[in-house]
Amino acid sequence: MKVELVTSLKRQATKILADLHETKEPVLITEHGKPSAYLVDVSDYEFMQNRLTILEGIARGERAVQEGNVLSHAEAQDKMSKWLK
Repeated sequence: MKVELVTSLKRQATKILADLHETKEPVLITEHGKPSAYLVDVSDYEFMQNRLTILEGIARGERAVQEGNVLSHAEAQDKMSKWLK
């Protein structure tokens, strides 16, 4: 992963962004020697957000199963019947 100072980002934003788009490698921006932010390609960010949404849905489903908040196949079919017409 590439690391850049925030001052470098201010001075060379166009070059840093061009490199980011070319390599698709995230860039860690540091301020005062400490990590401050990541720059990531838009398509990579959107992919990560979609994956996170899926993982959150799986986690909700697992919690529902653990809590016993489940339906039988017939109950689910009955509830979904209005949507399946």
